[in-house]
Amino acid sequence: MAASRYWLCEEWPVDETKRGRDLGSYLRQRVAQAFREGENTQVTEPEACDQMYESLARLHSNYYKHKCPRPRDTTVRGLSVEEYKLILSTDTLDEFKEMNKGMWKKLQEKFEKHKA
Repeated sequence: MAASRYWLCEEWPVDETKRGRDLGSYLRQRVAQAFREGENTQVTEPEACDQMYESLARLHSNYYKHKCPRPRDTTVRGLSVEEYKLILSTDTLDEFKEMNKGMWKKLQEKFEKHKA
């Protein structure tokens, strides 16, 4: 079962802009953990495994995108897919966190760097 299902992990793209938060990386880790013994792994719940596989295969093949097409590729805020990818990248989120730090916290970090 493992080899016939593993293709989905190989096909799922890895988004390098979302370090530590990427679905493709997460899926690879979970499959590797679940099927540590390769083809010899005994699946305790084959129905649940099949259901999860089918759900991921539908997402990967854009089944729902084609079933329920959107009239435009923008959102209610008017942003495009590319703009959302930029906003949700790990680097941009880190910048937002830095901007939201209070003045006191920034000063503490600055003094800690000078002490070291």
